[in-house]
Amino acid sequence: MRNVIALRNGEPQLLAEDGWQLVRDSESALPEGLLILPLDLWLARQASQPGGRDGLWLGPDDEVEPLQPWLAQLPLIAIDFPSFRDGRGYSQAYLLRTRLGWHGELRAIGDVLRDQLSHMRQCGFDSFAVREDKCAEDALKGLAGMSVLYGRSVIEPRPLFRRR
Repeated sequence: MRNVIALRNGEPQLLAEDGWQLVRDSESALPEGLLILPLDLWLARQASQPGGRDGLWLGPDDEVEPLQPWLAQLPLIAIDFPSFRDGRGYSQAYLLRTRLGWHGELRAIGDVLRDQLSHMRQCGFDSFAVREDKCAEDALKGLAGMSVLYGRSVIEPRPLFRRR
């Protein structure tokens, strides 16, 4: 993947090398290396090769709770945003981080734009595959975000009135 921004020690940086390969088509032969597989293909590979090191990607309609038995072994979960107007991925990320307590790499993929990055970070994303037709260096500025957050988030669970 190109145009990937990751948080490393809390600081956003553009990754020069990203070893993960996103597999969108489950009908073709799988490439070698680190793969991000669609949920149905990932589950099928887990049945035949338990304990694999593949990552998985969730579509907007996929539920996160059934993943709980495998969360300890998952190195990466990518959440797909098929359109910037579709906010279901924010809820999936928040549930993975808060309710299920997952601590692996959580990547936003799909229609990921600069204006969304700060909000995605608040929901628990720590890497972002910015759309190929957009400038990733410019998108880094989107992680500066807002100076004051009023509500709770994954990275600051206390609302503003509790922080005073």
